[in-house]
Amino acid sequence: MKLLYFAWVRSKIGMAGETVSPPETVRDVAGLLDWLKGRGPGYADALANPAVVRVSVNQRFARLADPIALSDEIGLFPPVTGG
Repeated sequence: MKLLYFAWVRSKIGMAGETVSPPETVRDVAGLLDWLKGRGPGYADALANPAVVRVSVNQRFARLADPIALSDEIGLFPPVTGG
């Protein structure tokens, strides 16, 4: 699974992206976020409030209950505003 981090999420985690293999119990976006929080203090800080983190799965906005697979590209970023 390819993870991409943007804006302050990238700053707190300390990298722009990585490839991971979460355990089989991680089956949806919510499970992935919970698993990532346990990977270290930067992850825990960046994902402390899921309400302020947006997630995309294969470049489409995703909800917490949306399923994920090892072949997916997951993006994590702050809310986006236009102007």
